[in-house]
Amino acid sequence: MVEGEKTAVHNVEEVLAKTTDVSEVEEKPITAEQEPSVLVTDSEVNENKPADVEEGKEAPEMESKAAAEAEEEAVDDAEIPKPAGDGTLVQTEVTKTVDLPEHERKALDELKQLIQVALINHDFSTLTTPQPPQTVEDLGAVASSEREEMDKQPSGDSTKPDGEVDAECAKDLDEKETISETVTKITAVDEDGAKTVEAIEETIVSVTPSLPQDQPPPPPPAEPQSPEEVSIWGIPLLKDERSDVVLWKFLRARDFKVKDAFIMIKNTIKWRKEFKIDELIEDGEELGDVEDFGKVVFMHGFSKEGHPVCYNVYGAFQDKGLYGKAFSDEEKREKFLRWRIQFLEKSIRKLDFRPGGISTIVQVNDLKNSPGPGKWELRQATKQALQLLQDNYPEFVAKQVFVNVPLWYVVLNKMISPFLTQRTKSKFVVAGPSRSAETLFSYIAAEQVPVQYGGLSSKDGEFSNEDAATQIIIKPGSKETVEFSVNEACQLTWEVRVLGWEVSYGAEFVPNAQDAYIVIIQKIRKVAASEESIISNSFKVTEPGKVVLSLDNATSKKKKLLYRLKSKPLL
Repeated sequence: MVEGEKTAVHNVEEVLAKTTDVSEVEEKPITAEQEPSVLVTDSEVNENKPADVEEGKEAPEMESKAAAEAEEEAVDDAEIPKPAGDGTLVQTEVTKTVDLPEHERKALDELKQLIQVALINHDFSTLTTPQPPQTVEDLGAVASSEREEMDKQPSGDSTKPDGEVDAECAKDLDEKETISETVTKITAVDEDGAKTVEAIEETIVSVTPSLPQDQPPPPPPAEPQSPEEVSIWGIPLLKDERSDVVLWKFLRARDFKVKDAFIMIKNTIKWRKEFKIDELIEDGEELGDVEDFGKVVFMHGFSKEGHPVCYNVYGAFQDKGLYGKAFSDEEKREKFLRWRIQFLEKSIRKLDFRPGGISTIVQVNDLKNSPGPGKWELRQATKQALQLLQDNYPEFVAKQVFVNVPLWYVVLNKMISPFLTQRTKSKFVVAGPSRSAETLFSYIAAEQVPVQYGGLSSKDGEFSNEDAATQIIIKPGSKETVEFSVNEACQLTWEVRVLGWEVSYGAEFVPNAQDAYIVIIQKIRKVAASEESIISNSFKVTEPGKVVLSLDNATSKKKKLLYRLKSKPLL
């Protein structure tokens, strides 16, 4: 074997059973300067709302052009941030209640008590939009109006004859004298200090008024109502253990301050009624053009930890027709927002809210060719959506990954980053165009990443997201060979991809018999970066031997090789 050439040998049975082998990459945490800001994210919330900017405090000035270019190069060349633990995400799922820290468990119990009282009293069903407080002038006007009404209304006794009025006045006078006389008798005491029984009886008889004969009896006490039923994200509150996970999210968003979390829940329930969330889900009607809007936001695959992955593609809005459908007027902006909330609600209801289940998602935000901050309509829609998500969808993001990040985003993020909480910033990862695929592979297996983002997942071909891929680093100026040993007749199929290609690739079958001929499957040729991203080959094996893949990296940069294979026995 020539110097600088390496060989990887596999048995077909071993390769098919092998899980994804992610090559080690030098990693380090993202610094504060590299942290992204929150633009349009599905469910990231204010865990602790950042302190308001001090009045009169100016934002940092823009750096010089040369410094900005250096910043862009730093983003492209930045090393991938190291995941928490052994390649795992930050802990965002709720374990069983008994396993929660003491202060979290106590806060959860207190919040459940508040929710229980509110359900019994039907407080959630009576939520209304609060009226603005009245001014002093308004209160004075109301009081004057009430006085005028009282002056206009005739007295209840004015219609009676004078004789009846005099008789009633005399009767009232007699009752007052009787009461006065009775009180005198009550206060009179014997020499031993005891009141007389006769005085007490006389007092009772004289003072107790008789009820009018025509007065209706008091109504019977109302029967107690059963507690109302309220659901959030399809989970009924206080019905089962899934409710604990829902309440925990609100507590986490408010730093386990019970009263603040309770207020947030009440506001969320009120907003869901006003926005008619249940109708969005139950009607089943798609509010937007799925074919067009599906290019902007879509779910695809799962992370290494089992989190569903949501992709937000802002470059899709470069299409003027699509931009007009979403933002050309207020009605279309409202419709797009409702479609976006409908999409989010449907995605959330597929999550597992049981303790220990996966109830968060990984967000991938593609900023390639994004319109930028100059688009007023997009900026307004972004601001409105972000506010709704922060207020009503707490703790739904396990990781925010920003890929194909342009220079303007780096500068904007640098200005906003100081106002984000440390816990929020720990969820963010930023990658420039040259590091996007490698960054995604740190959190998502290559077979789960869409082809357009450097992965192998595609609707076409014989492979699925469950067919694991292997990754190998090809050093600059070196060759790499991959061998698949075959001991029985079968149909062998494989996929090969090198990120950025500019690498020569070939494949051949070498029989075990010494006098047999080598079969050329794929003639060695240089694959340009602009050519097909994935090369698929298939070969019918009729005798024992091995399939050898040859790759020659003549460039000065290391390359990442992805490949996977499967076999079918010949009938």
